[in-house]
Amino acid sequence: MGEIVGVGLVSHAPTIMMTKEQRYALNEGKEISLVTGFQDMRREILEPLNPDVVIVIDTHWFTIVEFIVTSHQRRQGFYTSEELPRTMNSIPFDITGNPELANNIVERVNENGVRCSANDNEHLPIHYPTVNLLEYLQGNEQWLSMSICGTAKKEHFMKVGRGLKAAIEESDKRVVILASGGLSHRFWPLDELEKHEASDPIHIITSGARKADEKRIDWLKKGDHRSVFDGMDEYNKYSPEGKFGHYLIMAEAIGGVNCRAKGRQFGDYENATGTGQVHLWFDQPVEGWT
Repeated sequence: MGEIVGVGLVSHAPTIMMTKEQRYALNEGKEISLVTGFQDMRREILEPLNPDVVIVIDTHWFTIVEFIVTSHQRRQGFYTSEELPRTMNSIPFDITGNPELANNIVERVNENGVRCSANDNEHLPIHYPTVNLLEYLQGNEQWLSMSICGTAKKEHFMKVGRGLKAAIEESDKRVVILASGGLSHRFWPLDELEKHEASDPIHIITSGARKADEKRIDWLKKGDHRSVFDGMDEYNKYSPEGKFGHYLIMAEAIGGVNCRAKGRQFGDYENATGTGQVHLWFDQPVEGWT
């Protein structure tokens, strides 16, 4: 029987892909803690854990009519971002996938009444919420990516999470789920943006967005997932990235509102051009996720 051995709510902010010199110049002479947070997470968590599969909920893979899961045996090539080619260009990637698990996820999600398909097209684009994580966290495990459906609601994300859980448990794999996306997600206007690129959260777009992010970080560090789920209508006012679907899918796969796992923060809560960013890791509790 397969199991989810750990999950993470993680940032993919483009700044982590800059050179060290660029990062220090952007961040007032200091390292961006999202970088050191990932380095610590790999060393302290992923390398000892040694999962069979990592599943990324990718908030830039924004689909419309369904959720999609990558089902390639292998994906390899070079990635250049259409958004920020100056920072993310010609990045090599080489990913071993798991078509059997991908297709089983699709089957279980569809059984829950949510449209989902698998895709192994060799020309399927890849997005930097997946690529940037590979740079810091990839080992010898298999990797899958799942899209965020832009027309989905909270209830759809929850059903997807339940399907993901069922498919993993039916497999023989030890799986990590990474919800790759930010918190509040509004950017500064172009004329003001250059003044707000440093990581200090004083640069978050509004004080209200910062308070909303910090409230949810506090809940998650206490293992209070119920408050995050119940507070989604309020949080949507601050445009969480991907409708916060990356978190909702991940959290529902480990029990949703009944989950008791406490988040362990790696690095600081940081700004990225107005948006809120954080790394939170959730270990599987000894007594189980719920």
